[in-house]
Amino acid sequence: MKKNFITLLSLGCLACCNPKKTEQEASEKNANSKYYTQLDTIIITTNTDDTIRYTKKGFNALIDKHPEFFNDLPDNPDELYFCFGNNAEFGSEVGQDRYFTLYSYFLKQRNGIEKYTEQRQKLINIFSNINSIYGYIAYGGTYFSHQDMRIPGYAEYFLYLYSLDKENQDNADPYDISKQKALYIQSLRQIIEDESKIDFESLGQAKIDRTKKMNTLVDEIDQLITSSYYLRCAQYFHYQYYSRL
Repeated sequence: MKKNFITLLSLGCLACCNPKKTEQEASEKNANSKYYTQLDTIIITTNTDDTIRYTKKGFNALIDKHPEFFNDLPDNPDELYFCFGNNAEFGSEVGQDRYFTLYSYFLKQRNGIEKYTEQRQKLINIFSNINSIYGYIAYGGTYFSHQDMRIPGYAEYFLYLYSLDKENQDNADPYDISKQKALYIQSLRQIIEDESKIDFESLGQAKIDRTKKMNTLVDEIDQLITSSYYLRCAQYFHYQYYSRL
């Protein structure tokens, strides 16, 4: 799984976006008609408990227009958005949030809504805590609020990778990860300490309280990382989306 995990993440960055041919579009439309709804209204709940509503006609048209959500081998949401979502329909930051929510909605059904409940929630919590730590450091900002909306999409893709090699993932780790995990957790605490030293917006007890809140988030991450899989997911998500902030 280690090789598959890294390889699939790398391929997502290299995949090219080829224009769809008319015949291919028609074929995909027919194949994906099985996902059509018969309900009058579809309500999709976002990670922040907002809702996206579609009429039956609108939802079925969405399925026809975006066959990429049903690829046999799902790509990561960044790649799919770059290829198919960065347009008038989903071109804004809010539009990208919506695209990620739809990506998560469809892939979640493929992965299994109930099948991977525990793993899904662990990933979402790990990613959300990393996002919150950096949100504290930056004193908020739109980047972190949009990341909150997109995290379920990232989590669902990592869960798809997990499902490719579930049997091995459920077995004990082939080696002790305690030292690697300790180094990663310490790196988070070091980031908090270093940023606190150059933070002059909070002083005295306010700074102490902020630092304590951030370290509590690290404590939670420490508890959530229970295998090499979760450690690799945390590290990849962290370094991919926050190393340049």
